[in-house]
Amino acid sequence: MGLITLSEVKPGLKLGNDVQTLRGNVLFQKGKVILPKDVEVLRAFMIHQVDIEQERTGTSTSGSKASSASSVHAANEKNGERAGKGSSAVSAPVLPSLHEEYEKMVGLTKNAFLSSLAAELPVYELRTQLEALFVHLKQYNVLTFSPRVMQEHDYVYHHAVLSAITSYQLAQWMDLPSKDWMQVAFAGLFHDIGNNKVDPQILHKPSTLTASEQAEIRQHTKYGYQVLKQAKAINEGARLAALQHHEKVDGSGYPLQLSGTQIHIYAKIVAIADIFHAMTLEKIYRKAQSPYLVLEQIQSEAFGKLDPAIVNVFVQRSTQIHNGIRVKLSNNQIGEIIFSDRDHPTRPMVSVEGTIINLMQQRQLHIQEVIG
Repeated sequence: MGLITLSEVKPGLKLGNDVQTLRGNVLFQKGKVILPKDVEVLRAFMIHQVDIEQERTGTSTSGSKASSASSVHAANEKNGERAGKGSSAVSAPVLPSLHEEYEKMVGLTKNAFLSSLAAELPVYELRTQLEALFVHLKQYNVLTFSPRVMQEHDYVYHHAVLSAITSYQLAQWMDLPSKDWMQVAFAGLFHDIGNNKVDPQILHKPSTLTASEQAEIRQHTKYGYQVLKQAKAINEGARLAALQHHEKVDGSGYPLQLSGTQIHIYAKIVAIADIFHAMTLEKIYRKAQSPYLVLEQIQSEAFGKLDPAIVNVFVQRSTQIHNGIRVKLSNNQIGEIIFSDRDHPTRPMVSVEGTIINLMQQRQLHIQEVIG
């Protein structure tokens, strides 16, 4: 079909070339099938025309109606829609899964972070994909979710997206007003964006950092705040989360040694998500740790370091796993949770081949992973 104006763009058409923003960032990639919400995105980015892929079906494809019909059919085929023989009715489209939306979000985040020093952050695009991801929030469990595929050098982008999801969920668990939820998600997504300005050799150094290198690493909080000051559609709380997520409630953190209520609530939320995912994600130089052990460490940090009320909500809600769930213990035994004590949610009773193991008493053991 070639170039068409925005007024001619219809859901179901397939892009023949990448669509770029006025700043040169890729908004949509070649081959993407236009969805209804995408038309609004194009309008928001003031895109006046797009290149649509020519569809050839053996019949005339001249004119936008024929091409549109062909593209819609192709989109329907791609989404698994099937029309009944002799009938125009189609089944509901197959929605992308949690993992598919997550992987799209990681890709968009990677592009945004890599271009953030030279171009404005594509906040609207990132928000749209976060909204698509949060449709599947009920299927997300912070203790059990892990990326299907993670390239070792993409750790930072996975960490950012997981921090965004967990921060968003924690904001809901804490009954924050709904207007805060997406901004808390942005806070989680962008809290470490200042690392882009840190020397990569220091940032990824596998050995112990020198005092000067540690000082440079700590500058990422200030760098992040500076980057986000230039971004639109992000509130001050999200910017402060980048600046304050390493502050501690006892005043021992950095960069400003703030304490207690001086630390923004977004930063307190993100600090917990940041620690959890930093320890439970696989890194180049360190294996992922048991989420249950990490929760116990976060609980110990609640005494003077992290906000104890938020930590309590996080631990209690994330461990609300029904009895009968199968788990793998640190000695490789497989069992089922039969009882969880609200006062010790990370150490339930587990039945292994008829033998009950009380993890409160057998402290040398812990839950290594949840099997399902």
